[in-house]
Amino acid sequence: MTELRVGAHESIAGGVSNAVDDLLEDGGNCGQIFTHSPQVWNHGEIDDEEVERFRKSSDENDVGPWVIHSSYLVNLCTPKDDLRRKSIESMQKEVDAADRLGVPYVNVHLGAHTGAGVEGGLDNAASALEELDVPNGVTVLVESDAGSGTKLGGEFEHLAGVLDRCDLDLDVCLDTAHAFAAGYDLSTAEGVEETVAELDDVVGLEHLKYVHLNDSKHACGTHKDEHAHIGEGLIGEEGMRAFLNHEDLRCVPLALETPTENGKSFAWNIQRVKELRD
Repeated sequence: MTELRVGAHESIAGGVSNAVDDLLEDGGNCGQIFTHSPQVWNHGEIDDEEVERFRKSSDENDVGPWVIHSSYLVNLCTPKDDLRRKSIESMQKEVDAADRLGVPYVNVHLGAHTGAGVEGGLDNAASALEELDVPNGVTVLVESDAGSGTKLGGEFEHLAGVLDRCDLDLDVCLDTAHAFAAGYDLSTAEGVEETVAELDDVVGLEHLKYVHLNDSKHACGTHKDEHAHIGEGLIGEEGMRAFLNHEDLRCVPLALETPTENGKSFAWNIQRVKELRD
């Protein structure tokens, strides 16, 4: 049976190696981190000792693959030169940090085209990504989006559009709450089957390297991005069970970005995933 790789987005407060300890305490074996505060451009520095502790602890405890989530400020689709430059510089620091930490993936939202149009925004994103010098062993993952306003990534065609346009080898990360909010109904077994088939047809499942597993507090197609506990949102238990047991998804690692509320933590949600997985 395929081993379940599931974890959560862990804090690096006090040092990046603490994320490994927290993940193990939560019962996870893979996960996601920020390398710095996602609300600022300043990346700071990760010292060599912390890098070594992170790598050693991950290896010794068979934790991985990790994924780094880029800054929320990054906007690859933007037509604004200054924001584009800052976004590229930030992403370069992320892929370099991933190389140092032995993390194989850096996850990024495409961002908003803010008037450039869908095609223009996808052109901007692809050309921005092509300016990166991505180290060997690191892959940039383009994340699906809830698709509010002019944000791109809400349609699988947007993800495919960037992969097709870009000379860089890119893959994708599917966020279940985002996809649901964008209009892909994951609340039933039939809906999961149809969504996975569409993702395979439009993007190719060979490009799906990570999943952000989140339930949704808002209905399908609302474009509202707010995460719920696994099985307790509008995707619900049936949808989550179908997703977790889909034969084409069983090898894809899962990182939870579920809330900490109502007395339920990452540990509760990770355990819930394990219960729903046959």
